[in-house]
This record gives sequence, structure tokens and C-alpha cells, in this order.
Amino acid sequence: MNNDLLFTHAELFIDKKLNIVTNLANMSAIIMENIPDLNWVGFYLYDGEKLYLGPFQGKAAVTLIDISKGVCGTSAVKRETIIVDNVHEFPGHIACDCDSNSEIVVPIIKDNQLFGVLDIDSPKVNRFDEVLKNDLEKLVKLLVDIL
Repeated sequence: MNNDLLFTHAELFIDKKLNIVTNLANMSAIIMENIPDLNWVGFYLYDGEKLYLGPFQGKAAVTLIDISKGVCGTSAVKRETIIVDNVHEFPGHIACDCDSNSEIVVPIIKDNQLFGVLDIDSPKVNRFDEVLKNDLEKLVKLLVDIL
């Protein structure tokens, strides 16, 4: 992955003056375009009770996720990034795309309040590592700074 290009694109297209949906849509596209071996990138937004589908790139997806359910709900409750090397081994995994084999979910927290999560799937097992985790957490911080 070319980190410089990823962050350059994010800095060019993510703008506090824009609507949050616009920023989330661009961020999902930037990630999908700049990180290889992905088949789904998107956001689930917290409404105070559940996570609901936000802007994304990929196949149609589950529209509502209960807090603490699946990888997204677990990340939201724990408020920590979760890497799943093989989604078929994650208890309670919510399958949207049968081609997905690994997943990373990064929570979006602003002023100690859950805003949502960034959810990314890959058709490759063991696709996500600590380096990519750190880069994705930096991208989420860019979003948090404009919320």
C-alpha cells in the first residue's frame, strides 16, 4: 500500500466544510482505491441503539447491526479496533458477502461518544496487520477531527 497516496487523497477530499455523508463516501472510496485486496469498505453509524449502514463501496450489505453483534457490534462495544484473520472462525460473524474471509473494524469515537465504525472486508485470509491497523486508525482520526 502506498501510505503517502492514501493520506494525500484523504487530506485532499476530506473537508470539515462538507457534509459528513460526503466525507464518509469519499473516505470509503479512497480506502477502496488505495488498499489492495479489499472487497468491501464502509461505515456503520451509531444512532444511540444500533449501527445502521452508512456510505460504502462493495456489494449490498446488512442495514442494521445490534450493538455487540458481529465484528462491528463487538468493536463498537469494546471501543477498540478488531482484526479478524478468518471471519468463518469468529463467533456470531454477520456474513454479507460470501467472498469475505478477513475483516477489520475501527471504532469512531468523538468526545468519548461512539459515532460509528469503519468496516473493511477482504477476500484474503489474514489480510490485515498492525501496520494497516495503525494507518486506518490515523484515517479515522482525520474523520473524528472534522466531526
